Amino acid sequence: MFLGDGMGVSTVTAARILKGQLHHNPGEETRLEMDKFPFVALSKTYNTNAQVPDSAGTATAYLCGVKANEGTVGVSAATQRTQCNTTQGNEVTSILRWAKDAGKSVGIVTTTRVNHATPSAAYAHSADRDWYSDNEMPPEALSQGCKDIAYQLMHNIKNIDVIMGGGRKYMYPKNRTDVEYEVDEKARGTRLDGLDLIHIWKSFKPRHKHSHFVWNRTELLALDPFTVDYLLGLFEPGDMQYELNRNNVTDPSLSEMVEVAIKILKKNPKGFFLLVEGGRIDHGHHEGKAKQALHEVVEMDQAIGQAGTMTSLEDTLTVVTADHSHVFTFGGYTPRGNSIFGLAPMVSDTDKKPFTAILYGNGPGYKVVGGERENVSMVDYAHNNYQAQSAVPLRHETHGGEDVAVFAKGPMAHLLHGVHEQNYIPHVMAYAACIGANLDHCAWASSAGSPAPGLLLLLMALLPLSDLF
Repeated sequence: MFLGDGMGVSTVTAARILKGQLHHNPGEETRLEMDKFPFVALSKTYNTNAQVPDSAGTATAYLCGVKANEGTVGVSAATQRTQCNTTQGNEVTSILRWAKDAGKSVGIVTTTRVNHATPSAAYAHSADRDWYSDNEMPPEALSQGCKDIAYQLMHNIKNIDVIMGGGRKYMYPKNRTDVEYEVDEKARGTRLDGLDLIHIWKSFKPRHKHSHFVWNRTELLALDPFTVDYLLGLFEPGDMQYELNRNNVTDPSLSEMVEVAIKILKKNPKGFFLLVEGGRIDHGHHEGKAKQALHEVVEMDQAIGQAGTMTSLEDTLTVVTADHSHVFTFGGYTPRGNSIFGLAPMVSDTDKKPFTAILYGNGPGYKVVGGERENVSMVDYAHNNYQAQSAVPLRHETHGGEDVAVFAKGPMAHLLHGVHEQNYIPHVMAYAACIGANLDHCAWASSAGSPAPGLLLLLMALLPLSDLF
């Protein structure tokens, strides 16, 4: 499963154009890797208590198969955000757990912190997505026995085969100096309980297995994936760097992480489940930095292509989707091949000033100069960190509430079509893989030589009637 955090349909389209323009083409005719998937659906993203959702409640939906309240992960809607005492008994498990229980290898790869909203729904049960370590938890929650998300990562499912992303500081005791940013106080350890979760992770692994903790790209790429049983890679104290800002000596790209992850996971003859998050698409949009966001999508699309070359359509279901959209748009009657970050071909007929094709409905790009809208021709609107103009001033741009796309290929991909509730997605993936609670369609197919039900139906459709009787 590839999850583009905040990757709404307008973001997909703009990233497609950017990908083409990076190859010196007009862009509109370019095909993203996800564009090549044969089945497409729409996903309804609302949370149980929110019309416009957040990444935690949505992650619970597309990983655990249950819609949840905004801000909560791995729990049903009976759990109220920040209320620790509403958690017990309302935990829900994820498709990653279902896969591991079925004997498959499992992995998580993200460009955010590994204990951020999206990945945490795969293993944690928390009344608040912001409880990254015990340092971020209120005393009441701690006294009631709730555990922070980093702690749960190491204890809830102790044998996750591959974990890669950011989030080092949440694993170490308070004020422990970071291995990479030694003088940066914000990079220091955060844990109040004094635990070294990296040490705990290592201690849980069997001695006869090969376990590796890495913190930089050089160490990661020096590994022989075919001799690695367990891998923990934490490449930044917090979230990983934007792809445009990435230090390619210390930080691996999403594509590189995915390649290593699949090489490790695919050794299991029973198969694997891998969650890959392009998590900083969302962050770029929140900051009004469309260029950062779109380059994150292009990199995730490259990772999708990488995964496609390493897996088979015959036995691997691949799903690409988003948790929610953003109030990001582009328009203005731009001509064919116009730079996706460029100006519209006309000025406003109201304030007589130019405007960029990309705009936000709200966000930090709202600028008034001398009582009027800022003249964008006076600024570098092609800069990596340019904040596109917005209609309403907000420090952080908001999510959008419209449906998002679901792209699917591989076994049972046809079940993802039309308009679905977001929590339908993991049930399709589990059905295809014969994992989780619904196994009735799989029981008879376990005998030697018996095709799976979906394959049988396909064969019946292809054979002439005379061959069936």
